[in-house]
Amino acid sequence: MDSTRSNNTIKRSVMIAGHATSITLEPEFWNKLKEIAAIDNVSLNSLITKIDADKDRENLSSAVRVFILKRLCGE
Repeated sequence: MDSTRSNNTIKRSVMIAGHATSITLEPEFWNKLKEIAAIDNVSLNSLITKIDADKDRENLSSAVRVFILKRLCGE
């Protein structure tokens, strides 16, 4: 997983369904996403792939943020 940092966000490339895409999140969201993946005992890439498959919005970065918020709220 490649990453670059710009301002207060980190952009990472991930593989989803055999193609590369990028996600830009603030470090706090990346950290929480890693924690959730560890709790669920899945790789970060697997978790992002699941979020992508279940998303109801076009933007994957937004879908990841909403997923994290829902997990934190117990949904």
